[in-house]
Amino acid sequence: MKVQEMKSRAQFDYAAKFESFEDWSLYNKLEPEQQETIRSISFDHRLTFEEFRQVVECCRDLAMQGEGDLKSWWDGQLSMAELHGRELKKHLLGKLTERMKRWRRTLPVYQNDCRAVQAPRQAAAIRTEKSDKKIYGMCPVASPKTVCCNLLTIDAVEHCVYGCSYCSIQTFYGKDIVFDEDFAEKISAIPIEPDRFYHFGSGQSSDSLAWGNRNGILDALCQFAEDHPNVLMEFKTKSDNVRYFLERDVPPNIVCSWSLNTPSVIASEEHLTPRLERRIDAARRVADRGIRVAFHFHPIIHYQGWDSDYPETARTVGDSFSFEEVAFISFGSLTMIKPVVRKIRELGRPTKILQMEQSFDPHGKLTYSDEIKTRLFQAVYESLRPWHGKVFFYLCMEKAEIWESVFGWAYGSNEEFEQDFGRQVMP
Repeated sequence: MKVQEMKSRAQFDYAAKFESFEDWSLYNKLEPEQQETIRSISFDHRLTFEEFRQVVECCRDLAMQGEGDLKSWWDGQLSMAELHGRELKKHLLGKLTERMKRWRRTLPVYQNDCRAVQAPRQAAAIRTEKSDKKIYGMCPVASPKTVCCNLLTIDAVEHCVYGCSYCSIQTFYGKDIVFDEDFAEKISAIPIEPDRFYHFGSGQSSDSLAWGNRNGILDALCQFAEDHPNVLMEFKTKSDNVRYFLERDVPPNIVCSWSLNTPSVIASEEHLTPRLERRIDAARRVADRGIRVAFHFHPIIHYQGWDSDYPETARTVGDSFSFEEVAFISFGSLTMIKPVVRKIRELGRPTKILQMEQSFDPHGKLTYSDEIKTRLFQAVYESLRPWHGKVFFYLCMEKAEIWESVFGWAYGSNEEFEQDFGRQVMP
């Protein structure tokens, strides 16, 4: 067989293989010029599927981060290499791996509190339906591998109106926002033992307050709290929609808690959410009604300027509230499950959230190293020093070793944590 015929046959055989690669969803999400770059690299170097996947993901990550296009970088590396065949491919893929590692070791830079990077509002149908789904259960991250408060969750709504880049809710449900037609009946049927403490939160499947009292969900949750004085009912939110709590009296075992972040992170990663000052103002209005508030600095992001931005945010909270008004404060770091990483890449929106050195927590989730986490938590905790010993502080989903590094101690078990939490935060 002639050499040219052999080359043509090889091209034909690889074309069939590449056609099976093209069905991979992330490749189909790329811009046409990016697809052509990947196709050219694949045919030139006969990439295997794993090599193809690596190059596609790198192309997507660089584009989302605004780090330039893959083609220019690849062509530059190719012009400097004096290798051929498999050795050339190995060299280029190795260089690409090195580049991505260097990029992840470099702290991301956020623009200063601007809304230039704003996610489009996704079209979603809002519907109410009957369902046989159970609406409550243990917090999905509760585990003996980390120190956990044994939070119980109530799913009042499925899906969230906000578009935070790191959020796992975007991977749980379809596009529609769903209210349970029998929610009030289901919540009233939750079995509660009168002699033990329970901590329920309604912010696991959607934002607790963004929907207001639509379909009577806040009425049902507050009635549940009133019927069971041994339950701490927490409404976790990023919303400033607090009208419901300003217009009626609620039971004393209600806490409204706000997830807080720095202005730069809110602007760049917490799309469609109210800004920091609006969240704090909403919390202030609730506290003025005599309802206790709480704050979650979660997720704390490691970026250039974090060491001044987060302490400043914490001091703003400290200046805006008295410790008697605050039930508790928690700290948590950026932690993502693999489906969230996949979703971020599929959406392809500008983000810095994947620019991080990859470590894994005890549950196999992507997160920061213990050393970085400790520095993040210590900085925010120290900024709230006037409240030490007066407000209940805790870490969310972290190992006992990190508790000891931040607070100097750790609970011996999740049950011990749960009981002490109840003793200290219940009215």
